[in-house]
Amino acid sequence: MCGTVGLFTGCQALTYCPKKVILGDTGDADSTADDEYQSPFRTWYSKASVRKSPRRMVEEGDDDAFFFSPELVPVARHPLVMELPPGTFREILLQHLYRYLDFTAKLEYLVVNRTALGIAQGSVRVDIPEEMRLDAYKIYCDEAYHTLFSVDLLQQVQQRSGVRAKLPEEPYFLTRLRQYLETLDASRRPLVELLFVVVSETLISASLAEVPADDGVHPTVRAVIRDHAADEGRHHTYFAMLVRYLWAQLDDEARRFASRIVPTLINFFLAPDTPALLDELRGYGVKADTAQQILAETYTAEALATHARITARQTVRIFAALGALDDSAARDAFENSGLLIE
Repeated sequence: MCGTVGLFTGCQALTYCPKKVILGDTGDADSTADDEYQSPFRTWYSKASVRKSPRRMVEEGDDDAFFFSPELVPVARHPLVMELPPGTFREILLQHLYRYLDFTAKLEYLVVNRTALGIAQGSVRVDIPEEMRLDAYKIYCDEAYHTLFSVDLLQQVQQRSGVRAKLPEEPYFLTRLRQYLETLDASRRPLVELLFVVVSETLISASLAEVPADDGVHPTVRAVIRDHAADEGRHHTYFAMLVRYLWAQLDDEARRFASRIVPTLINFFLAPDTPALLDELRGYGVKADTAQQILAETYTAEALATHARITARQTVRIFAALGALDDSAARDAFENSGLLIE
């Protein structure tokens, strides 16, 4: 579910790839489809959060703690935002948490679980080992639980803080995917949806590594994200292997198509949702031109490119190993998206 990284575009804290923190001991994500499948879910029954973690409750106390790491919310640290009335800074962090939890829930149950169930039941037509199909059911259970604890935490924080969530009806990643699918022939759409999930599950999110280690963040938020991170390491490894099985079964034309659209799918997650951010700033009484200035100075071309390269590094490696960059048009698409610049 690392697709939530788009919420942290421009974050200065993401100066390294926290792959080891997130993946833990789940296995080598660089194995090939020719290898015998080695399940990253061998310890799932004892280690999955849905199997062992308690319900995380927002208890009384810790009222001075933030509900999200300020370092992971670039707009909150802009000098003009820091000049806003007292309480605005904390509300910006609260609204970011709400967006993060809402994004997580909807990505899991509207997108990832649809694909996970299709893999498990065989409607996603990729020839894989039976053990891999069974593991897809485990992913389905994980993602359903991630949805539950995200919605549960969102509701608890609203009640505790007294600040209501201001959320779009449709998260920006879904809007972008839906609009893109409408431009494609129906025969292309299943492959695009599968690749979209592969991208979402292989991007590396700073939040999953940074927030649990931030003592300034409310302990319940830290615990929920820590639970999530433990599960997502297994998912990352699984989908890195799944795409190798998929690639081996695509014909040359389908491979070329897939190679060329991966940067677009990555961008669906990483391009900031500037209209929503603009509306939020205006809601705090910021004038339109000032809000535009804040966003322009926060989301510079350099910040966007750096964030994209770091966050998508593992995803790019996966597709490069498949030979996706051997196609000149695909390589151009990756380079034009800033994903190959060292």
